[in-house]
Amino acid sequence: MNLADLKNFVDRKWDVDLVPRLVDYVKVPAKSPAFDGSWAAHGHLQQVIKDAEAWCRAQSIEGMQIEIVAIEGRTPCLFFDVPATGGRGNDRTVLFYGHLDKQPEMTGWRDDLGPWKPVIEGDLLYGRGAADDGYAIYAALTVIAALDAQRVARPRCVGLIETCEESGSFDLPAYLDLLAPRLGDVALVAGLDSGCGNYEQLWVTTSLRGLVGGVLTVEVLAEGVHSGNASGIVPSSMRIARQLLNRIDDPATGRVLAPEFHADIPAERMQQVHAAAAILGDQVWKQFPWVGCNHGPDAHAHAMPTTTDPVEGILNRTWRPALSVTGAAGFPSIDSAGNVLRPKTSFKLSLRLPPTVDGERATRVLKQLLESDPPYNARVTFKEDFGATGWNAPPTAPWLARIADEASRFAFGRDAAWMGEGGTIPFMNMLGAKFPNAQFLTTGVLGPKSNAHGPNEFLHIAYAKKLTGAVARVVAAVPG
Repeated sequence: MNLADLKNFVDRKWDVDLVPRLVDYVKVPAKSPAFDGSWAAHGHLQQVIKDAEAWCRAQSIEGMQIEIVAIEGRTPCLFFDVPATGGRGNDRTVLFYGHLDKQPEMTGWRDDLGPWKPVIEGDLLYGRGAADDGYAIYAALTVIAALDAQRVARPRCVGLIETCEESGSFDLPAYLDLLAPRLGDVALVAGLDSGCGNYEQLWVTTSLRGLVGGVLTVEVLAEGVHSGNASGIVPSSMRIARQLLNRIDDPATGRVLAPEFHADIPAERMQQVHAAAAILGDQVWKQFPWVGCNHGPDAHAHAMPTTTDPVEGILNRTWRPALSVTGAAGFPSIDSAGNVLRPKTSFKLSLRLPPTVDGERATRVLKQLLESDPPYNARVTFKEDFGATGWNAPPTAPWLARIADEASRFAFGRDAAWMGEGGTIPFMNMLGAKFPNAQFLTTGVLGPKSNAHGPNEFLHIAYAKKLTGAVARVVAAVPG
């Protein structure tokens, strides 16, 4: 393999083809079903998957078969199958994974930016979804095309691109069951929907947290009443909700209380955390858009993290549970809030789980903790959205550890780094159960300040180019 030619091919493909394609993709509000109940009628998910299919068909990849697979009533998937080259057999495969659905708009975008408004500034493409995870299908076929352009022998490559990931991939098991016979003996999963600790080397994700999502509702009254007349007699639904949340985590520290939500951290993962912390240092917490611009132990006027210890910070976001309130209902806007005691309060809850905690069991525990023995006999309900179990990678095969370093040195000039991520990709756990002998190259472009799911989300184009080249180097080295 001529590595210089490989780099040139990938860079040219990104500049001429992939960036313009992703600019068009950003413009489409292809929100995941959890955020667009009328997704089928709106047609945005269908549009982005048809656009991707059309682009794939236009690529000069010999023998490629590609199709949109759609089960009635479910979000569609894109599936491709490219035969092996160089005399390699077609039994063992590399499986590429990605998704095309997006998170909702979110507030707080810069005045000149927006979720569906693609803007390129230097190496950054701003807008919703290009990095999470619209680039994956385009990068995957660029990997294959780059190897084929040099006639480098490679395994058979298959790909599964879904449109339900941001909703917890609830449609994916049906597609995985349907397509499993066509996936072959999966030797390597190349999951391109994860993150990177910096933009200076290849980062391989070793674990992903699970997630319990749902809506907590506290009801006290049938309708709102005058606060002067009722307060002191009628308990505030907000105060009751606050008490219930205190059952889940310590309000002073954020530490989740119930032991059922915690897990032992494997020794290998602890070693990797210490290595990653040595690379990243304070970047572990400085990467976030804190209020104020100065950070340090004396910066009392500015918001500070729960810990400035990089080891503890990485553990907190990868192997420890954490509760967040991501939405609320039952509150009037401030300009229309009168002196009224509100009848009910609802919170959208997101409880991240350690990788090895069972999501369904955690959902039952959370529901029981919130609903049992309600204060003041209020009507309390927790309506769960889903309970997704996280993922912990199998032991890394020596060939993958070696080639990951080689690929990272080729693309970035530095060895690869290994670290867990705090997000949730349900597909990884599903696939790990179905193909227990597979190795995993779970990686991605979501690095510092890329702000996936939030305002000002961006794709780091220069990093994406290098990552594509590194993945190509790994794919070519898959044994068998």
